[in-house]
Amino acid sequence: MKILVCISSVPDTTSKINFTADKSAFDKNGIQWVINPLDEFALTKAIKLQESQGATVTVANVGDVATEAVIRKALAIGANDAVRVNVEPKDSFSVAKEIANIAQIGGYDLILCGKESIDYNGGAVPGMVAQLLNQPFVNGCVGLDVNGSEATAVREIDGGKETIAVKLPAVIAGQKGMVDEKDLIIPNMRGIMSARTKPLQVQEPTSSEVKVVGVSYDSVPQRAAVKMVTPDNLDELVRLLHEEAKVI
Repeated sequence: MKILVCISSVPDTTSKINFTADKSAFDKNGIQWVINPLDEFALTKAIKLQESQGATVTVANVGDVATEAVIRKALAIGANDAVRVNVEPKDSFSVAKEIANIAQIGGYDLILCGKESIDYNGGAVPGMVAQLLNQPFVNGCVGLDVNGSEATAVREIDGGKETIAVKLPAVIAGQKGMVDEKDLIIPNMRGIMSARTKPLQVQEPTSSEVKVVGVSYDSVPQRAAVKMVTPDNLDELVRLLHEEAKVI
């Protein structure tokens, strides 16, 4: 079985987010980059299938050379090889198109990815990849078993969970719960050293088509100062909630 895991490089959750002076772009200065956490759940699941079923795992990334540190970490976690499309991602469609091209050429049985990246939270890439490949798609996956040419996926729905059987090849977008957090793999020294020699193929984009262009960005408004109310002053609390917070 051949598995393709799509990973994106995102700012560490502790990074302070700023934009350029004209608000036209994200300011990358001083940012620490990591594997998108939801993609990491998908990658860990792929490594488990590698261990239990002898699957080969390829990671795919759409990004410039700066993303290679993140790709090497994915290889250190256990992926066999990697493909990087040498272009800075502009929108979900352009990313999905490049991933679909990799998947089509490679003939993968299963495509795994996080349901969204934690930077832009678009959540559009996995579904677009499935549509471009004309393959079954399961989103919000919190459980996955593969048996031969069929996969059984558990996904979250409103008020519960749904179990779905799909024929492979298929696209599965996972989230927290796809594997237990305690099972996420931290690369050891042996993995880090072996990652240096694992194949990393760099290819040029197949298209320059972009359907969505960001116009401007705004930071989240700064929170107002906290007002303290003594426990015995309920009238003042109600007044503040009604007149200032406007929540009652």
